[in-house]
Amino acid sequence: MAVFMDLNLSSSSSVRSLIESAAQLGFSTVAINYVFEPSKKKQEIPTPTPITELMDQLPVVQGRSRPIRVLNRLTVVMSDSSHFRPNAAEYRSFDLLAVQPTTEKLFHAACLLYDVDIICILVTEKLPFFFKRAPVSGAVDRGVVFEVSYSAAIRDSTMRRYTIANAVCLMESCKGRNVILSSAAEKALELRGPYDVTNLGLLFGLSDKDSKEAVSSTCRSVLLHAETRKTASGIIYTMKSCSDSCDQQEAPPQSEHCEAPAAKKHKTAPADS
Repeated sequence: MAVFMDLNLSSSSSVRSLIESAAQLGFSTVAINYVFEPSKKKQEIPTPTPITELMDQLPVVQGRSRPIRVLNRLTVVMSDSSHFRPNAAEYRSFDLLAVQPTTEKLFHAACLLYDVDIICILVTEKLPFFFKRAPVSGAVDRGVVFEVSYSAAIRDSTMRRYTIANAVCLMESCKGRNVILSSAAEKALELRGPYDVTNLGLLFGLSDKDSKEAVSSTCRSVLLHAETRKTASGIIYTMKSCSDSCDQQEAPPQSEHCEAPAAKKHKTAPADS
């Protein structure tokens, strides 16, 4: 059974109802999105709210016996190259890191240089540039995914045209590879079920297979990419802690009077009678 994810829920006042609705619709993992726009004056990088402060107990996913998984995500809206600081300590508080470039130059840099997990595609207005295959292919090779959100298409008919046009333009360049579909919902009524989202993917130019992967396996790849991004050179290692059982499996130390192994015994001449 596929595991569905929505990696973009708005960090609004109704985030609790968003999480509950996502669990009822069958999403196993969601990400609360905190948007940071450095171009606005006196705006600082937000601090994610602990999930224990949002709700006492996580809701159980519909059709599963486990509670929903809630992650934190930061999206940096870039209008200048200085707006993205790759070594900022504030970024480490988030599980996922995304950028939304507003110019062609910044889009190329995000695809080829920036160490991020997600590149957001603008859907509320017409794109000021065209997608070129070279930077898009470079992002695909690096494991970076492109995100298309659909909630703006629900709110307004004009935004619906922009969402479909920009999404189709992207699909022509990436051929449906490394694309995720998310809601960017601000209210619970803007959420749609996983199978409804896959139907929207067909409208955006995705194939049936790519549409299903855009809400399941490709999202899982984003989580894995985020884990490796936090390690040196993308290497993960595990270490098993030593327990009492380990001590029991160790060979007991040899005493001074223990007999040496047969292979190490020196050959001695037989004693004279």
